[in-house]
Amino acid sequence: MASRTAVIAGATGLVGGHLLQQLLVDEAYERVVVLVRKPLGQTHTKLEVREVDFDRLAEQARDLGVRDAFCALGTTIKTAGSEEAFRKVDFTYVHELAKAVRPGADQFLLVSALGASPTSRVFYNRTKGEIEEAVKALEFPGTHFFRPSYLVGERTERRIAEKVGTAFAHVAGLAMKRIRPIEARVVAAAMIRTAKTGLGGVHVYESDRIQEIYDKTIKAGR
Repeated sequence: MASRTAVIAGATGLVGGHLLQQLLVDEAYERVVVLVRKPLGQTHTKLEVREVDFDRLAEQARDLGVRDAFCALGTTIKTAGSEEAFRKVDFTYVHELAKAVRPGADQFLLVSALGASPTSRVFYNRTKGEIEEAVKALEFPGTHFFRPSYLVGERTERRIAEKVGTAFAHVAGLAMKRIRPIEARVVAAAMIRTAKTGLGGVHVYESDRIQEIYDKTIKAGR
């Protein structure tokens, strides 16, 4: 019997899109709230679309009545136009969402990045590490950081550098599972599976572990 509720931020992105479609067909979930800037163009009996101003997430994402919070918000410095604009999406928006849902949500599941570290010399990785630390400090009963390597799947924008990186990682991945490319649908499925286990504490999942969750539980039909 369906009893779980969820919210997704970033549902128009690569991983977020798969999260949305998979949650809508998952019998364990009875209600899925999606936070978007503009109409989603999709309807479903479980789906509740809320158009929000992401600069006002702190107030507009309150009282959603959801148990599992999935965050797939993210951009690139190139798309954002500057480091400041990038940080606004990948740190500020994520942090405001987490603070807003914290009173009612049992779990926060975040798409982070391989190499995330608050002490990294790389701005991108440092920002990802800093938001992990900020979310961790909120002390959700369950906090889960997913750090995929290069994502494989259809995008709405072209990321040349990532395509080059994907080609490289296919080769390097033969010796290094940690940086093998991983399908976005696999990441989404592993996030949902993890949410349904209700595992408490703080956990980090890199690509090899994400793939393992998928292969051993979802793909295997368990």
